[in-house]
Amino acid sequence: MKKTWWKESIVYEIYPRSFNDSDGDGIGDLKGIIEKLDYLKELGVNVLWLAPVYASPNDDNGYDISDYRAIMPEFGTMADFDRLLEEAHGRSLKIMMDLVVNHTSDEHAWFQESRSSRESEKRDYYIWRDPVDGHAPTNWGSAFGGSAWEWDEKTGQYYLHCFSKKQPDLNWDNPEVRREVYDMMRFWLDKGIDGFRMDVINMISKPPVFADGPAGAGQYCDAGYMVTNGPRLHEYLQEMNREVLSRYDIMTVGECGGTDPAAARLIAGTDRGELNMIFQFEHVNLDGGIADKWAHKPMDLPLLKANLCKWQQELHGNAWNSIYFNNHDQPRAVSRLGDNSPESAKAIATVLYLMEGTPYLYQGEELGMTNYPFRGIEDYHDIESVGAFRQLTGSGSREPEELLDAIAYKSRDNARTPMQWNGGAGAGFTEGTPWMPVNPNYTSVNAAAEEADPDSVLQYYRKLLRFRTKSPEKDLLVYGDFQLLLADDPAVFAYLRTEGQKAALVVGNLTAEERTIGFSAGSAHGIQEILTKLAGKLPALSSGSKKAFASDMTLEPWEAAVWIAG
Repeated sequence: MKKTWWKESIVYEIYPRSFNDSDGDGIGDLKGIIEKLDYLKELGVNVLWLAPVYASPNDDNGYDISDYRAIMPEFGTMADFDRLLEEAHGRSLKIMMDLVVNHTSDEHAWFQESRSSRESEKRDYYIWRDPVDGHAPTNWGSAFGGSAWEWDEKTGQYYLHCFSKKQPDLNWDNPEVRREVYDMMRFWLDKGIDGFRMDVINMISKPPVFADGPAGAGQYCDAGYMVTNGPRLHEYLQEMNREVLSRYDIMTVGECGGTDPAAARLIAGTDRGELNMIFQFEHVNLDGGIADKWAHKPMDLPLLKANLCKWQQELHGNAWNSIYFNNHDQPRAVSRLGDNSPESAKAIATVLYLMEGTPYLYQGEELGMTNYPFRGIEDYHDIESVGAFRQLTGSGSREPEELLDAIAYKSRDNARTPMQWNGGAGAGFTEGTPWMPVNPNYTSVNAAAEEADPDSVLQYYRKLLRFRTKSPEKDLLVYGDFQLLLADDPAVFAYLRTEGQKAALVVGNLTAEERTIGFSAGSAHGIQEILTKLAGKLPALSSGSKKAFASDMTLEPWEAAVWIAG
């Protein structure tokens, strides 16, 4: 397998609005990120993914961009960005930008010109359609509620917005749009950034004919379902790679919902000339669903293990995985898979970040930050959560109390509360009033307290990341084969990583109960040989006490460990 720096990297996503506020206005900023670069370097990450920092009216927290070549004033200036880039590179930290080019803000100059008249030279930059029988062209619904079509009174047509009505979709069939996007990408790459995370990138190719889709139990068909993995997607990605990406030594990851391993091998295949890797969502939909995000059910561990194993094995040697549970769109894994305890945070991290693929951490997970104790819908800032509540309770399809429980569990706002730096006022995030309330547990869950505690989640993350990137087992842990063990066990996540004569056994008890397990029964010869070599060995890494390996052993609640053979 070809070795590259981005396969061996560890990415840390920064949500700038909530990371660190340097000027006391309650909003995180670029200077605040600069202040914490040494902390990030010490953590052991080497790529910083910045959620959008471009100029934006913030209808969707920066994913509605009004100027791709300007910095949001709340975050600072272009000079601040240039300094951030310089300071990061001086610490051997790379910067990956968020590329949001399926849509723009309706306040972008392109859209303002496009909607000025049907004869505008930029009319075809966006997707405009005439009414059909006096109503919207199709029954497509926006991801944030309501129709995906917005009526424009002045020009007498509808425009498409798969997300907010303030996020009109770009028309990628127009070569001028693609040229504008590629020019903008070069602008940032020529500054020296190190890659792009590409927002909903597999939605850029729309179908040649717009038609109604299956509406299910609701009024609308999901627009995302209708435009995902469109007919010219690979043509556009290959053109982007040829014209821009291949000319720089960078990493790329595409956010690609509705994607299975076969589709991933096309988008991120080693010889396809498109992207390095994708984010897929199958595993994070297992406690809800693609059809209904707000269907709240417990995570089934055997189902989760089977899904992750499928991606590990079907992409091995053909494409590259991204490994994550946390990001700005997901609730906190320690509240989702764990029980909010430090022990569960450590166990989850151990079994997740020793699989094959590039790990993506999200700010605060290295502290064990948890979901926020939301009460009513008035507590939320997230446009998706508020829109879902209004639409589903308004239609009578969901009871408010039941839906609030599901939203509290799955809302994106869980990830967006301010970073908890210390136990002082504002959690050390700001000296002012934070734009979003700090989680009340900040007095105990914070970086300063965990710096002083050798058994903290922070200190364990540092050990884990060093183990993956700096230990003699680095190549094994990055490039080795993956084999799932104890597939049907409802409590234990165990697998082997093997490369040549070396093997790593990773085991985690993902419950709050003591668990007795046995590896010996039914083990294939190759596995049995590895288990024999491990007998009596102490773990190379452990989230609890250093327990010698035995084929039959008892794991403490939330105990995780790694043993090395060879």
